[in-house]
Amino acid sequence: MTEIDAKIDGLVPAWLTLPDIAERLGVEVTRVRQLVKEGQLIAVRRGENRVLQVPADFIKDDKVVKGLVGTLTLLKDDGFTDEEMLEWLFTEDESLPGTPAQALRENRGTEVKRRAQALAV
Repeated sequence: MTEIDAKIDGLVPAWLTLPDIAERLGVEVTRVRQLVKEGQLIAVRRGENRVLQVPADFIKDDKVVKGLVGTLTLLKDDGFTDEEMLEWLFTEDESLPGTPAQALRENRGTEVKRRAQALAV
């Protein structure tokens, strides 16, 4: 769990607290914490109270976005930090188009993963 810098904070359009995520997924907050610990979600400390929050775009239809976990694993294997993963996922890519996070939400995960793999080369 990481402190967020202003640049990355500005890239992410919306955030959810861990209790909000738990409610949407229909699980206990402890399960959401486990997902963060396992690297299936990225949580950062934000705001005055430094509350742990996850990008809202990581949740769709009361589930973790399809392809997100695999993409995060690829990026982590490439040596990306949580901050670098967030920056990559939420930075516009004209060739996609949109951001990798948007592409994942639109079920275009294959192309996102291909790009994540290419970063290792």
